[in-house]
Amino acid sequence: MQPGRHPDRSSAHRLRAGLAAGTLAALLALSGCGASDSSDSSKSAAGDGKYAAPRAERGDAAAGAADQGSAESSSAEKKKPSALSAPHVIRKASLSVEVKSVPKAVAAARAAVESAGGLVASESTERLDATHEESHIVLRVPQAEYDAVLRELAGGGKLLSRTTTAKDVTDQVVDVESRIATQRASVTRVRKLMDRADKLADVVTLEGELSNRQAELESLLAQQESLKDRTTLATITLSLSEPESPSNSKDDDPGFLDALGGGWHAFVTMVRWIAMAVGAAAPFLAAAAGLVLLGRLLRTWLARRRVPQESQASRPDEQAPAAPQAPPAP
Repeated sequence: MQPGRHPDRSSAHRLRAGLAAGTLAALLALSGCGASDSSDSSKSAAGDGKYAAPRAERGDAAAGAADQGSAESSSAEKKKPSALSAPHVIRKASLSVEVKSVPKAVAAARAAVESAGGLVASESTERLDATHEESHIVLRVPQAEYDAVLRELAGGGKLLSRTTTAKDVTDQVVDVESRIATQRASVTRVRKLMDRADKLADVVTLEGELSNRQAELESLLAQQESLKDRTTLATITLSLSEPESPSNSKDDDPGFLDALGGGWHAFVTMVRWIAMAVGAAAPFLAAAAGLVLLGRLLRTWLARRRVPQESQASRPDEQAPAAPQAPPAP
């Protein structure tokens, strides 16, 4: 062996050994990473499979909690009406007007309301005497025509009284709308749960829950309809009356006919009272007359009984012998 070549071969051998060791270390590192990744993936898959069923069982509870949370969030948001939403106002008015003819004024009010797109909700007419009438009408008119119709009705005669009120119910309208949306979503979820339920107990429970939620939804819809009606149409209560006739007060001083009528009325009243007094005293008068008649009969009977006794007492005196007379003197 030559002494000059020995160091080169040893260095090359060392270089190859180093490269082989580095390649082996790299392969071991790669295999270790792959094993760890596969073990991690298998563990995660096992964990997912292990907790899949509990998550599915807790799905309904989570959905209920989500419903409650959404309901609370919606209730928090519904209290803040949007700035772009139009105001909802309930307007009411009450008018009392004196007119020359109640039937004509009623016809005019009806025509004014119908031309404005409204309607007559109720009407009642009362006749006070032979010539006077009084009428009460409840009118419903659109909000846009409310002021114009009110001015027209007030100008149809002499205005006696007028009362108007306005109530803003925008918050209430927004609240009801939000609750309706939440309740509809809740009903839909319960129906989906009913479609997936396979046990009779679950079906019965879900049916009861669905019935309760539908009843609440119908109540909210009725409230919404009532609010819509009251905010769309304003209410006007109109009272119409006729003035008193001036002919009743033109003659303040009574005349001969008035005095004659008053005297006749007093005479008839006196006769009526006398007749009533006689009728009330008639039983007592009849009893007194009976007692008087009985007394007279009793006295007559006693008088007749006394006469025979007196006649019998007077007869012995008449039949007694006369007293002897004294002889005449010689």
